[in-house]
Amino acid sequence: MTIGTYDPDFNGESLRIGIVQARFNEDVCHGLLAACLAELKHLGVADEDILHVTVPGALEIPLALQKMAETEQFDALIALGAVIRGETYHFELVSNESGAGITRIGLDFGVPIANAVLTTENDEQAEVRMAEKGADAARVAVEMANLAIVLEELGQVTEEE
Repeated sequence: MTIGTYDPDFNGESLRIGIVQARFNEDVCHGLLAACLAELKHLGVADEDILHVTVPGALEIPLALQKMAETEQFDALIALGAVIRGETYHFELVSNESGAGITRIGLDFGVPIANAVLTTENDEQAEVRMAEKGADAARVAVEMANLAIVLEELGQVTEEE
């Protein structure tokens, strides 16, 4: 195998992207989605190659991601949500479990997942971060989808040799 460098590829043309968006903290989640969709379009992902679904909250995101991953129809997936600290331990539970579930789905199915589930102390922090995090999720999904494709092709070439 030749040692080299792979430069990040942000060309979204012909990539199929699945988005799972939580509805809880709706205004922030809509902001995340708007920024994500705008960036996907900027990167060349066609509207017809995007499937967007919603779920009640952050804890439901991993199951929807799993069902999407099982179809093997997506080059990358995106998780959008907002968990904002309250006065109880519930914040930690939701943050930790949704994050662990999202990571597990990506590893179990070998599909890149951009995790844009915000975890903030208050509404103001979430509102400040939503546009950048939504756009960042789109860039991460496209970059990692392209990297996964290249690495899979490399594996196929290595097997043929």
